[in-house]
Amino acid sequence: MEVLKIGLLGVTGVLLALQFKSNKPEFGLYIGFAVCLLLFSFAVSGLSSVFENIKEMGQYISGNGIYFRILLKVIGVTYICEFSSGICKDAGYSSIAGQIEIFGKLSVLASGMPILLAIIESIQEIAG
Repeated sequence: MEVLKIGLLGVTGVLLALQFKSNKPEFGLYIGFAVCLLLFSFAVSGLSSVFENIKEMGQYISGNGIYFRILLKVIGVTYICEFSSGICKDAGYSSIAGQIEIFGKLSVLASGMPILLAIIESIQEIAG
């Protein structure tokens, strides 16, 4: 139900900003900024449950936790690249946004290589 509220808030904010865009563009900008702040506050309020779940997941992972650190790194890279790419697209720089997305994909691939190698080693041990 929370997602529905967020979606409606975003769409309402965009429609309201579009109404002001032709006559008073600065009001459209202010409305967009206010909606962004509201959406960000909703997102931040949900972070505490995410951190609790991450701590719980960390307890289930055996070993030195390197796979868990890789998972968190990949999630961070994904969010940062998506956020940066979105800002560049909104500003009209789609080519830079595309390069950020490519860099993010390559970073995820490079970060995941130790996991892939560990899986291949496990398969080799079982098969051999």
